[in-house]
Amino acid sequence: MVDRFINILTSLRLTVVCLCLSLVLVFVGTLAQVDLGLYRVQNEFFRSFFVYWSPGGGSLRIPVLPGGYLLGGVLLANLLAAHFKRFKLTKKKIGIFMIHIGIILLIVGQLLTDLLAHESVLHLKEGQTKSYSVTERESELAVIDPSDPDTDNVVAIPDALLAKGGLITHPALPFAINVKSYFPNSFVTNRPADAVGPPPATKGFGPELEIENEPRVTSMDFRDVPTGVIELSAGQALLGSWVVSEYFTQPQTVTFENKSYQLILRPKRVYRPYSIQLVKFTHAVYKGTETPKDFASLIRLRRPDTGEDREVRIYMNNPLRYAGETYYQQSFDKDDHGTVLQVVRNPSWLTPYFSCILVGAGLLVQFMSHLIAFARRTAAKAKAAGPIKGRARPAAPAPAAVASMSANAKRRD
Repeated sequence: MVDRFINILTSLRLTVVCLCLSLVLVFVGTLAQVDLGLYRVQNEFFRSFFVYWSPGGGSLRIPVLPGGYLLGGVLLANLLAAHFKRFKLTKKKIGIFMIHIGIILLIVGQLLTDLLAHESVLHLKEGQTKSYSVTERESELAVIDPSDPDTDNVVAIPDALLAKGGLITHPALPFAINVKSYFPNSFVTNRPADAVGPPPATKGFGPELEIENEPRVTSMDFRDVPTGVIELSAGQALLGSWVVSEYFTQPQTVTFENKSYQLILRPKRVYRPYSIQLVKFTHAVYKGTETPKDFASLIRLRRPDTGEDREVRIYMNNPLRYAGETYYQQSFDKDDHGTVLQVVRNPSWLTPYFSCILVGAGLLVQFMSHLIAFARRTAAKAKAAGPIKGRARPAAPAPAAVASMSANAKRRD
């Protein structure tokens, strides 16, 4: 059984099957973007071990296709197993060895990028300073203790935990949070005067609102706006219920034991030990059009722990690389007084470049080794054959001899 398993794992048929299934997965995933959108397809098709189908939109999930993680893992295992079983490192196969190592690094690097890379957005107005960026497609419920005049004490609850519902407790929380309902995408309106039934919540903005559940957005130009209804309690005492939503830009106040706390549902924040201030934003267009020619952000980077304080200009194709992150000029406000910087952290960003260089060098080495061997064999055969035997062709007469022959011919005439 072990030998049979090894033979299957190292077979070329398994490689071909995985490659064909990968083509099917990419094709089906591309078509699914029309209804599900890019981000959902990435998670359900390529960042998963199986692609599931739910009949009639129910809770039953039936696996119908292998996901990207499964196909990539099997291909990697197939390549490694075949390499160790069949490959013997010799001088003639150094190029093949380099190619295999490059492909393995490419697959592993893509997996590391998928697991470790993180993208966020830093939106600044001129003169504004921030020490954090936000992840636009993830949310968090922040419970803020602003009693310290210098530093806020914040407990952030991720949206994945809110979506599960139920009771949430933590030693840093002054009270327990019971998630009564959570809508990944919603529409919040003012409650009409003739509304039937109780309001969604009893405290804060809740008595004045109505919540409508909306389907998840699929366009890359829009994002979901989540809303939740939470109930706070301390022991057996109920403090009331609140509506929290990303529609609210200002936090709501909760008073507990003569102390005020703030509640706000907001995009997930990524904090840093340094701050960035937008000094000036410039935007140029091609003459007579609205097509952007150049847009750039002059920022001021300050880091108190190192004393660093400098200005940097970020513009198209010229990002800022700092502290393991890269800041790209992504967009800007319509009034030309604000900038949007894309912040990317990818610890394995060099792996694809190194892999491609290694594969290219391996192809070159393998080609040159065969070319040199072919040239040597050809030269050896030519040397072994010796000079060509046969009747010698008479040499052409010298120009003087040709002239003498022509003169003799004239005298004979």
